[in-house]
Amino acid sequence: MIKSLYMSTINALLMLSGLTIPVLAQAEQSSAPVLLYHHVSTDTPASTSVTPQTFSEHMAYIAKNHTVLPLSQIVEAARNNKSLPEDALAITFDDGYANILENAHPILQKHGFPYTVFINPETIDARADQLTWQQVEDMSEEGVTFANHTLDHLHMLNRKSEESDEDWLKRVWQNVEQAQQKLASHIDNPEQYLAYPFGEYNQQLAQKVAQSGYTGFGQHSGAIGPHSDFAALPRFPSAGPYANLKSLKTKMNSLAMPVSSSTVTNPELARDEQPETVSLTIDGDDVRLSQATCYYNGEAIDTRVDEKTLTFTLQSSIPTGRSRVNCTAPSTKHSGKYYWYSQPFFKSEKSGNYPD
Repeated sequence: MIKSLYMSTINALLMLSGLTIPVLAQAEQSSAPVLLYHHVSTDTPASTSVTPQTFSEHMAYIAKNHTVLPLSQIVEAARNNKSLPEDALAITFDDGYANILENAHPILQKHGFPYTVFINPETIDARADQLTWQQVEDMSEEGVTFANHTLDHLHMLNRKSEESDEDWLKRVWQNVEQAQQKLASHIDNPEQYLAYPFGEYNQQLAQKVAQSGYTGFGQHSGAIGPHSDFAALPRFPSAGPYANLKSLKTKMNSLAMPVSSSTVTNPELARDEQPETVSLTIDGDDVRLSQATCYYNGEAIDTRVDEKTLTFTLQSSIPTGRSRVNCTAPSTKHSGKYYWYSQPFFKSEKSGNYPD
């Protein structure tokens, strides 16, 4: 505020004297990261949990260094290429666990942070570890956003025996619609958002999400920006092995890699399919592509740059389940910030089903 008052005074004096001073544009961007949590507890699965103490440390750091915005505000800004504060981010949870209310909600309320919980309506009020509908309604009145995580947290890519692609898509989409209807019976005008359980989706499902007016969210990492796929937006997992604040700080400051095209047409792979080489077209002069690096399983992989094309090569086979390649490159204008892009891959078991 003192700096702002000082600059206003200087500008006023210069105007009175007939002089002008160039206005320095504030750093603006139309992308922001979204954090993903599940459990905030000490007695839940370590892979998807963060302790209340660690969560409190995350939120205290965010309160000092970032602007937390509603998820909808970040999505709409990215979709319409509108500017956001350069320190903006959003906070989300998957699954409506009771420990969110017990351990996370008081911390978030203390800081005045908006947040979104993607829930499975069929499990609400039906399991002891889940929220009740009364709690969901009360939290909603306190400003918490609730959205669709399917009716019962199914593996959306699982196929039934002899099920055609058409029948599969019809079945899983009925699940989404039923979840949305049940959510709407408890919450006024819920957003048409869908978080894919386990982050699993394919080209057909993403197309259905977009055609039906939904915005989809995955569990691969990266910031959201104008070039993002709004049927499968990335979020940064922030619990379990990803809860370390030192590495999370870099992710909180990340920018959305402006990828205008990719040679990957479908993240779901056939059992014998291996995407050895993937090329991404990068649309943006601020990305320092000469310093781009791609990673798989935490290890740097062969990465090449040819003008605006970033190519990575996978030497090891994609295993059953969920995998992803992350690519980063530093920003030229935004000191200390990195552009981030994540390409997920999904491969079923021989049965056609996916492991938890």
